[in-house]
Amino acid sequence: MAAGPPRAARGRPPAASALPLGLSLLLVAFLLLPVAALLLRGLNAEFLPTLASAAVGDALRVSLLTTGITLLLTVGLVTPVAWLLARTHFPGKALLETLLDLPIVLPPVVAGVGLLLAFGRGGLLGPPLEIAGIGIAFSPAAVVLAQLFTSAPFYLRTARAGFASFDPEVEAAARTDGAGGWAVFRFVTLPLAFPFLLEGLVLTWARALGEFGATILFAGSLQGRTRTVTLAIYAAMESDLGPALVLSAVMVFVAFALLLVVRVAAGRRG
Repeated sequence: MAAGPPRAARGRPPAASALPLGLSLLLVAFLLLPVAALLLRGLNAEFLPTLASAAVGDALRVSLLTTGITLLLTVGLVTPVAWLLARTHFPGKALLETLLDLPIVLPPVVAGVGLLLAFGRGGLLGPPLEIAGIGIAFSPAAVVLAQLFTSAPFYLRTARAGFASFDPEVEAAARTDGAGGWAVFRFVTLPLAFPFLLEGLVLTWARALGEFGATILFAGSLQGRTRTVTLAIYAAMESDLGPALVLSAVMVFVAFALLLVVRVAAGRRG
């Protein structure tokens, strides 16, 4: 009969597990301490009055409007590309995927410089746009383009994974039963890929909402026009700390809600 573990070791975790547990607790404390400090300072008696102020209201309005447009453009422009990359193989596909993923690793400030050199008044497309009476730089359109450039690749990656996550034979079976191409995509492909698409949209919106470097270079920080939440926090830190603390607390709640949605979407995907 095999001997059991030593009595002293029963009911007690191995000594080797104490170090990872201690490091985990240290990491959790390190990550939660700044968040707790933001909430303690931001959620005060002045929270609601400051939230209703013009500076905070303008920043929230600009952020919600521009990120909403960014999401619509992302869905319309990126979804077909993600489906194409997931369903087809062609020469140069790896190079194309690398180029489309480039904004993820590109510093946002560099992205802002590139957008300015491409769409600014003295950029590559600046003169034709100026002749047409279109000014993009330092306008709300510049905010949208900056957000789209830096956030759309996140949706592309997850949508591509979603379209590749199930057997194409399922779509082929629907076509055999007489469904057309759009019907197959709407009633078969989209429902199967929906958890991935939802997760990608949440990540895209989070990235667009937190965009700073490309926006401040390409769109500037004009209150009521191009000053988003992150730019308003930066501007308030130089003068009035109250709006910065309130907006930071709001961003904490938004970030928590976004992470919760991603977790739920990931659970549905699983």
